[in-house]
Amino acid sequence: MVASVTVPGDVSPRVELTPAASVLLATLWATHGPLMFHQSGGCCDGSAPMCYPAGDFATSAADVLLGELDLGSGRVVQFWMSAEQFRYWRHTHLTVDVVPGRGSGFSLEAPEGVRFLIRSRLMEE
Repeated sequence: MVASVTVPGDVSPRVELTPAASVLLATLWATHGPLMFHQSGGCCDGSAPMCYPAGDFATSAADVLLGELDLGSGRVVQFWMSAEQFRYWRHTHLTVDVVPGRGSGFSLEAPEGVRFLIRSRLMEE
């Protein structure tokens, strides 16, 4: 599943979901309601995408909306990154995947025994 284009000047989406990530997000949505991602740049979480209830992570002008992932049935998950981190990742396409393992305690998937993971590649011009 590919996100909508939200970064001014972009012509290609920057974010997409694997089928496994889509299924997990649908499950989390059913439990927690509307969701959002913020791509962490921290040292302790391995730069993992963090999944929160929508609005639980405060975004501002210091963040960039990389895309909106449509899960269907009106369920849209926004994917954010800090503007400072985006300066380094601006040439990168992100694929959100899910793998077995322990995620960050702050991200909603942590109790499920899986964690979200970013797979990256260079953006195609």
